[in-house]
Amino acid sequence: MEQHIVHLDLDTFFVSVERLHHRDLMGKPVLVGGFSDRAVVASCSYEARKFGVHSAMPMRLARQLCPEAIVVRGDHDEYSRFSRMVTEIIEERTPVVEKASIDEHYLDISGMDRFFGCWKWAQELRQKVMKETHLPISFGLSVNKTVSKIATGEAKPCGEKLIGNGTEKAFLAPLSIRKIPMVGPKYYMQLRNMGISKIHTLQEMAPEVMRQVLGKNGAVIWKKANGIDDTPVLPYSEQKSMSKEETFEKDTIDMALLKKALARMVDELAFDLRKEGKVTGCVTLKIRYSNFETFNKQAKISYTCSDKVLLAKVMDLFQRLYSKRMLIRLIGVKLSDLVAGSYQIDLFNDIVTDLNLMQAMDRIRKRFGVDKVQRGVCF
Repeated sequence: MEQHIVHLDLDTFFVSVERLHHRDLMGKPVLVGGFSDRAVVASCSYEARKFGVHSAMPMRLARQLCPEAIVVRGDHDEYSRFSRMVTEIIEERTPVVEKASIDEHYLDISGMDRFFGCWKWAQELRQKVMKETHLPISFGLSVNKTVSKIATGEAKPCGEKLIGNGTEKAFLAPLSIRKIPMVGPKYYMQLRNMGISKIHTLQEMAPEVMRQVLGKNGAVIWKKANGIDDTPVLPYSEQKSMSKEETFEKDTIDMALLKKALARMVDELAFDLRKEGKVTGCVTLKIRYSNFETFNKQAKISYTCSDKVLLAKVMDLFQRLYSKRMLIRLIGVKLSDLVAGSYQIDLFNDIVTDLNLMQAMDRIRKRFGVDKVQRGVCF
């Protein structure tokens, strides 16, 4: 059976949500992020991108490039709410859905062409999302995830593109190598130094040469350049949660000990999230008292993988849940509603130095072990 894979991507998602609430932002260069020079750009409109602005850029540089840009603080809670709304609409109609990030989804609709027609079905789904959320969204349809994702990029803004079976190589050939997933700044510079700028040049190269030049990922990039990708669409809820618990040797009400334990668990879980390229949308705190009574308190949060944000929420849940003056036997933290998208750090609250610190801590953990560094806790 021929595969039919759809890639749906909300256009400038954060900016589009802001424009729903502030119509005066329509058609203007918009930056979503913090107001200080040390903040970073979480998202930017197409009008701002024309000046060279992009997400994760320091806000100070973005304002230098585009002085007339309107800076909006942003509301990650609202963006998470719209993300869940879009996911619900898609899941109602689609047999297999992979939520690739808070603003993009892969859909496997193979076999539906026998009953309805995949192209018409995808078009109607896109119209339904736009009608119910009023957000612009684009999609690409092809035989695999790579080609569909690139097709979506070519369809933007607010468009749709079909790449017929057998036309993948021809579609990709004239495009820039930047369009290939996995070709980041490092690989791009390596390939440009070799005089390679278009995908058709990669298509003509032998996979062995690509492997020699780019290492083990060279062959994968060669396949993507040739429109070959057998990666399945995996439901994003496949891993529903991750958690850590600690049972104390002696039951305790030592607040310093309890908070250190929580901070350690949050550090390790947040690191696991970033390592696996995921974010969480739900936090649960678990307390078991010395009499074995167990209580849980859960909170929906904006999608994040920031240990700073998660620790604040866990400490808040602890203060709300721990109301008894009883000894605690066990304490635990669970993260659920896991979604791919490591870039969805809380950019509205984090500043550049915070992001650099988190990345530096991750490098230390990867090299020396998770327990070698952790964030301090104030009591």
